[in-house]
Amino acid sequence: MQGLKGIKILLVDDEPNILQFLEMGLLNEGLEVQTAQDGMTAVTLAKEFHPHIIILDVMMPGMDGFEVCRMLKKTENVAIIMLTAKDEVDDRVKGLTLGADDYMIKPFSFEELLARIQARIRNQFPNLMGEVAIGDFRIDDLRKEILYQQRVLELSTTEYELLKFMVLNQGIVLSKAKILDKVWGYDFGGDENIVEVYIRSLRDKLNDKEHRLIRTLRGAGYRVDIS
Repeated sequence: MQGLKGIKILLVDDEPNILQFLEMGLLNEGLEVQTAQDGMTAVTLAKEFHPHIIILDVMMPGMDGFEVCRMLKKTENVAIIMLTAKDEVDDRVKGLTLGADDYMIKPFSFEELLARIQARIRNQFPNLMGEVAIGDFRIDDLRKEILYQQRVLELSTTEYELLKFMVLNQGIVLSKAKILDKVWGYDFGGDENIVEVYIRSLRDKLNDKEHRLIRTLRGAGYRVDIS
């Protein structure tokens, strides 16, 4: 989810445990998050918070998710992903008819939710996926290019994703396990030493011979230091 810092998410669900789990996960990804446990609160909060995306549960007491969707689609420029525990075609059709942009059936994986959020941002708010400037780096996620000191780096797809992840998390120690999870995927079954190979390649392309930009912290991982 890196590169989407500043995206605003409103979580709406009457189950506190689900709200807490999703809120912690999305905050950890760098998104701005507000929560609501009922439909009326969600409508009021949406008009104050102006979220880019609403993750909206269908089955809530009082005002259900369908009514919330209907009301907010009339007044807010927002993408709505509806959640339901019922895998029924009628529910999905009703939600989409009322303006919902996507649908997810409970239970779902957090990784799938992140992918759905990214898809909605790409489709409905493409300008938010544009260039990010951090120090001497310019990350253009639309063109899949990274410039360093005004020079376009020649990167493979994996090198691009790795460098983007590390730069966006500059100053934070990233373990090999964390890097593998975020760049290669949680189901990667190869040797974690592949991270060292790619780090070495990035250092060469960045002319980071003394490892001052991408630092190695023995036993802990790597950290990008940007002055």
